[in-house]
Amino acid sequence: MSATSLPLVEHLWQASTRAARVTRVIVLVVAGTAVLAVSAKVQVPFVPVPFTMQTAVVLVIGLTYGMRLGVATVAAYLAEGAAGLPVFAAGGGAAYLLSSPTAGYLWGMLAAAGLMGVLAERGWDRTIPKALGAMLIGTAAIFAVGIGRLAYMIGAGPAVDAGLVPFLGSEALKIALVAVTLPTVRGLVDRGLGAADRD
Repeated sequence: MSATSLPLVEHLWQASTRAARVTRVIVLVVAGTAVLAVSAKVQVPFVPVPFTMQTAVVLVIGLTYGMRLGVATVAAYLAEGAAGLPVFAAGGGAAYLLSSPTAGYLWGMLAAAGLMGVLAERGWDRTIPKALGAMLIGTAAIFAVGIGRLAYMIGAGPAVDAGLVPFLGSEALKIALVAVTLPTVRGLVDRGLGAADRD
């Protein structure tokens, strides 16, 4: 992987030794799972339904961590929940990942983190149009798996009505927010690194 395709966190936290890289992975996974847990619990008032920032956090983790670390972080979060830690919106436990109405969305977040990481490593976190495209793809992945699972439980029409339509406005807002913010941050970091290389 070339330096220009490195995930954002590898630019922000450079690690030259194996011990430093292991430390970076542990800290980032722990931090990522903690932010995911908090984002699942905090609801923001919105019409027609309140929303959490969890889907946006998943996509940002994928875009900033890269594919391997992003997937590892979301997988660790799911493992924490499966083990019974109350990290999901309504608690935890293995049944939550297997039979709850939101189980598909949680598995979809794992797929989305991987997709976001792959896209970030191809430069999709560097411009607003590409970041917007990445966010749309990642959001579609989460909802495709989530609605697919929900449709198996309650039927396709009710699944779309309950599991997609109420969230279109809030998802659009989150997508726009991240698509503008992340490339701006990435540009500032890249320019700072370029200036440091010239010094």
